[in-house]
Amino acid sequence: MAGYRESVCRLCRREGMKLFLKGERCYTDKCAFERRGYPPGQHGQGRVKFSDYGIQLREKQKIKRIYGVSERQFRNYFEKADRQRGITGTNLLILLERRLDNTLYRLGFASSRQEARQVVGHGHLFVNGRKVNVPSYLLKPGDVIKLKEKSKGMERIKEALEGVARRGVPSWLELEKDNFTGIVKGWPIREELTTPPIQEQLVVELYSK
Repeated sequence: MAGYRESVCRLCRREGMKLFLKGERCYTDKCAFERRGYPPGQHGQGRVKFSDYGIQLREKQKIKRIYGVSERQFRNYFEKADRQRGITGTNLLILLERRLDNTLYRLGFASSRQEARQVVGHGHLFVNGRKVNVPSYLLKPGDVIKLKEKSKGMERIKEALEGVARRGVPSWLELEKDNFTGIVKGWPIREELTTPPIQEQLVVELYSK
């Protein structure tokens, strides 16, 4: 999580839903949100009523936390999305999905986006035959992601691939599990971005003020 060093389970509780920030643990009864599904802090179990602005702000924070980006990065993605043709909110999510760390997570090479950032940052990947260690690298259709030969024996990657059946691989990606290879077949599809649920239009309204 960019710039965050405390328990990520608190973030799920703050947003009132599972953000799946700890990988497979989120699917078990050890999940902190399952045991304490209320906001953290002394007044966490009290009734909270948000204003329209508060609702929009919470949605922005939720999306930032899901993808693990900083405030500045998120603002830059929004401004880029706003300049593109089409629906700004959808463009924003597509940009975030195209990040290398997110794509690695979607393919199943990591059990969480945080783990995916570590895999990328430690130089375990090739993109189109070239080493890439920048988690924010934006992929495009036709790009091929391949694990380094020396990295194929890593236990955490093998364990993550075993759990990919639970999440499934989105239609815009293709996983060649035996070859530790992923292929970007097209652009991300908004209809598949439903776990956890996102209301990107609230972010557009927030930045339009």
